[in-house]
Amino acid sequence: MPGPMSWVIIAVIALLVFGPKKLPEIGKAFGSSLREFKNATKGLANDDEVKKVEMEKVEVKKEEVK
Repeated sequence: MPGPMSWVIIAVIALLVFGPKKLPEIGKAFGSSLREFKNATKGLANDDEVKKVEMEKVEVKKEEVK
């Protein structure tokens, strides 16, 4: 994990490369893409849980029929 001085150096280099006007746009784009990725993975986890519950219901019904 980088220390505080490393973060300062990274921030200065990013500021020099992208400039002060582009940097907030890049941060906003990164944040929104990270949020979208988080929501997508959360949806996948919820889908897996729903399928598991549905499969358990099917198994219970099969046992009741026997």
